[in-house]
Amino acid sequence: MVDGTTLYTDKACVDLGAVPRLPRTSETGAARLNLYRGGCSRTLSDLVYQITSAINAEDVNRLAGVYEWRGASNASAHRTLNRLEAIVKRPLVDIIAVRPAPPPLLDDQGRLVDYNTDGYYPRTTVRQRPTGLRLEQTLANGSTPSRTVFGLRRNYNCFWITF
Repeated sequence: MVDGTTLYTDKACVDLGAVPRLPRTSETGAARLNLYRGGCSRTLSDLVYQITSAINAEDVNRLAGVYEWRGASNASAHRTLNRLEAIVKRPLVDIIAVRPAPPPLLDDQGRLVDYNTDGYYPRTTVRQRPTGLRLEQTLANGSTPSRTVFGLRRNYNCFWITF
């Protein structure tokens, strides 16, 4: 929706006054399957684009290409690949950055004023770095919501996803 609310429906976005939020890839057909990407995701927006492209192409290998495999055993790698394969088979609705909770509000004497669980007041000028990415998807029926949260790692000046 225009106000930022996620909406699950079988109707077109324009019919409801809503707009899609996902970056769409322009590859079609065979070009989508043979896409080569050199390097790694140096920005968060590039990582979101790579995840979106992998899911749109239903390409588990492409999604595995942005996963942080360092330290994974053979057994855990198989389990991870199975989870990634399930993710690429589900339609993608949105990818949302997960940020840490804001600190509680204290008065001048250090007493707790508000737990600030809503993060509403006061707004800080310091923007907190995301700690993860939340994938909003639907199951095969197209209406049942499904949610996956990836952790974010920064290694070799690149962004990687983890479970």
